[in-house]
Amino acid sequence: MHHTFIHPIDVRYLEVDQQGVVFNMWYLAYFDDALTAFLAHRGVPYQDMMDRGFDVQLVNTDITWRRGVGWGDEVGVAVSTARLGSTSFVLDFSVRVDDEECVTGRTVYVVVATDGSGKRPIPDFLRAALEPVEPLLGAVSG
Repeated sequence: MHHTFIHPIDVRYLEVDQQGVVFNMWYLAYFDDALTAFLAHRGVPYQDMMDRGFDVQLVNTDITWRRGVGWGDEVGVAVSTARLGSTSFVLDFSVRVDDEECVTGRTVYVVVATDGSGKRPIPDFLRAALEPVEPLLGAVSG
């Protein structure tokens, strides 16, 4: 059974460029919002994670654009865990209008300590929230 979480996005007028589609930089903001909602849905509100001394940092992301998303479109961002490592994890994102995939992203996050002392192993509570590993975009290389 696939445990894909869908986060709704309300495309704001200011996010749409002169071509009539969401300007590319906004997809990273959509992914960030979806990450936060995904974790909360899985029982780890972001502030709770930080209160426990952990945060995550984006270290790499790849975005593939297939078609534009416009103002007024009903948009959902699907999120799924693609890989779990010892200190990092990979999330897949799929921006969809209705059932059509418009933009995809694969993002690598590293767990860090909130005190600035560097990266940390993924804590058990976060690992449990990120499971199961079910990539949306195919197997993760490397």
